[in-house]
Amino acid sequence: MKPYIITIARQYGSGGKTVGKMLANKLDIPYYNREIITMASEDSGINAMLFSDERLKPDFLTRLRSRYKGDTSVINDSSRAYLRDDALFDYQAKIIRKLADQGPCVLIGRCADYILKGRPDVVRVFVHADAAFCLQEAMKIDSLPEDAVARKIAEIDEYRAKYYKHHTGSDWYDARNYDLSLNSGVLGFDGVVEEIVQYMQVRSQFQK
Repeated sequence: MKPYIITIARQYGSGGKTVGKMLANKLDIPYYNREIITMASEDSGINAMLFSDERLKPDFLTRLRSRYKGDTSVINDSSRAYLRDDALFDYQAKIIRKLADQGPCVLIGRCADYILKGRPDVVRVFVHADAAFCLQEAMKIDSLPEDAVARKIAEIDEYRAKYYKHHTGSDWYDARNYDLSLNSGVLGFDGVVEEIVQYMQVRSQFQK
């Protein structure tokens, strides 16, 4: 089987991160999720919290200053400029391309499928499931009432769809953006991993 870089976009609660970790372990290749943020922060000199989705909330700057006990150096003039989505996206894209150039790996989210579009060694996966399954899985990690978790799922998926649309111009849910669109609620996490591996095996045989 040829070595591939696997990008995984996923609905919240569908287990995309779990699938990514399982796949990376099975293939013995690196797994990158929030590590991308850490690397982008180190490369740019911009505080890692500024790459977080939390910064989209209205009180983000207040909470950030509170965390650093009023130290305004974490929000200096240059940092303010990098609060722009496009600048932060470019830093993350740089790291994603660098990781891909280093060899096979699993990359979670952050429009990696789009950033690496056109590379013959990339397998683009979208992991999804029905609402009941996503709620069931999310309830395992979120200590919130069921209705609050359902709202969280809707809000995060909406944010991911808007983020993808803004940076790629495409619909996050459009299957044409991916090589595989897999339902973890039907296949289970092991089944999704196996489907991805089998796809890579077949593609290795027929890819020109």
